[in-house]
Amino acid sequence: MPPAEAHEAQKRLRYDTGSSSSSARFESWGRYPTYAANIIPLHWQGDFPEVAQNLHNGILPVGLGRSYGDVCLLKDGNLLATPAMNRIIAFDRETGLLTAEAGISLAQILDFAVPRGFFLPVTPGTKYVTLGGAIANDIHGKNHHVAGTFGRHVTEFELVRSDGTVYYCSPAKNPEFYAMTIGGLGLTGFIRWATLQLKPIVSRKIDYEGIQFHGIDEFLALTEASKEIEYTVSWVDCTSTGKNFCRGVFMQGDHSTKRSALKPSREPKLVFPFDAPGFALNHLSVAAFNTLFFHKQMVKRQVALQDYEPFFYPLDKVLHWNRMYGKSGLLQFQYVIPWNNAREGTVAILKEVAKSGLASFLAVLKAFGDVPSPGVMSFPKPGITLALDFPIKPDKSFPLFERLADMTLEFGGRLYPAKDAAMTAAQFQTFYPEWEQLARFRDPMITSSFWERVTGDQPSL
Repeated sequence: MPPAEAHEAQKRLRYDTGSSSSSARFESWGRYPTYAANIIPLHWQGDFPEVAQNLHNGILPVGLGRSYGDVCLLKDGNLLATPAMNRIIAFDRETGLLTAEAGISLAQILDFAVPRGFFLPVTPGTKYVTLGGAIANDIHGKNHHVAGTFGRHVTEFELVRSDGTVYYCSPAKNPEFYAMTIGGLGLTGFIRWATLQLKPIVSRKIDYEGIQFHGIDEFLALTEASKEIEYTVSWVDCTSTGKNFCRGVFMQGDHSTKRSALKPSREPKLVFPFDAPGFALNHLSVAAFNTLFFHKQMVKRQVALQDYEPFFYPLDKVLHWNRMYGKSGLLQFQYVIPWNNAREGTVAILKEVAKSGLASFLAVLKAFGDVPSPGVMSFPKPGITLALDFPIKPDKSFPLFERLADMTLEFGGRLYPAKDAAMTAAQFQTFYPEWEQLARFRDPMITSSFWERVTGDQPSL
């Protein structure tokens, strides 16, 4: 594990990887809720299912804990931590097929693949995600409209059940377990290894273009005009009203075709040093930041040749940036609303957020395409997705989230389980009627605090 990532994991997982297990607090990235668990580090593929024997209160495989809510938590249960299972098993230089253990992170894959002329087929906004976690949450990225979700590029994986049964899963082999495990929230079994189809590159650089827009209609027009561009995403100002309502910066790019040195990335050196006071992120401070961010681009359209790190992972350069939300943590709200209601729903939700007085420091707006996922429980579907981060203010945040979730439901959308800590059981079961199918494929010993919260389902002890 690279030094920076090791630092990240040690600070957040709070366990000694040399011990057989330890009782500790395991934090999700949102730092809410906070639960104690028995954390058991796994080092070798053969560790599971042997370590699961004689454990009580359920088990849950976990990676680096970058999910925002309780999908990676198990209150008073047993967390099987995988980051030490990070070995590359095989790599084909001709095809770009890479097979690795499920605990390897996307950062480690990039450090290996980029110097060899390959890149991730799909990547989220952080590279500190494990391969197993990427499959379990079927992550998406800036290129969903052309590449779909991460699971589309996983050609095969080995799934081990707690009773020792082994399934080799692909679209052709055990296709039911393949489809339920991709986006299955880690509940169908333990992924030992997986094979990922990487994509070739000749440069670290991205041909970048940033375009200022005012209003949802300009965003939609830019989205329509950029269908042939691989990566698109927008930052949006969710604090402004009036003529500045829904202003933002539309960011798009393709991998550069001009050959340049393919070197590994430098390790980040900046660390957010402390938990910021609860009053630091408020409507006024976030509104001021949004104004500065919008106007830092001095012209309406900016073209540049940009390294892939700031383009894909701008926040990864500061370790523990979640501390800026304070000790209480943060909540993220991310929806997708289908195209027939996407414009109306996005405008209504942004107005509700502005009216609430709560301000989102990070607001990301993007269009999902119609490339289907192989995962039954996968979150994306064609339409608009909006992700908002809020500092937790119990008297305001949770009522707002309930209203926003109900509005999402009214507009035919759904929320992202990997980012959730607040949706109700009724909301989840309406968003994902396939949950009953997942329940039938769930490993009897595996569960999570999220799953128990939204289904009432319990592990078989």
